[in-house]
Amino acid sequence: MTRPHRPDPPPMQTNDVRIAAAGTAAWAVALVVLLIAGLPSEDRWWLWVCVAGVVIGLFAVWYVPRLQAGRARAEAARAAEREAALHEGSPDGSDDADDADDAQATEPAESGPEPEGKRAD
Repeated sequence: MTRPHRPDPPPMQTNDVRIAAAGTAAWAVALVVLLIAGLPSEDRWWLWVCVAGVVIGLFAVWYVPRLQAGRARAEAARAAEREAALHEGSPDGSDDADDADDAQATEPAESGPEPEGKRAD
């Protein structure tokens, strides 16, 4: 007997800018430590690794808020379109079947087709 499928939990809210800033700070500290400690000439490439980490981190601090704002705008637009589609034919009640079809189309299927060998007759 299979258990009923529970819905997925909502995504966890995180402060991605703070995470990117912490990573950037860690790369900056590593760069300063390597500059103070001094490296032999064959190991100087580690300095460039730290510089690349700082640059990528600064880009992330700049880009992540824009990415999240764009995703929020897109989700709001999709929600507004769904809401408009639901209210488009509802006042007279003649499009109830269409509304049920729309709701079914947006909800994920609970189970897919059964494999050939597992068919219950």
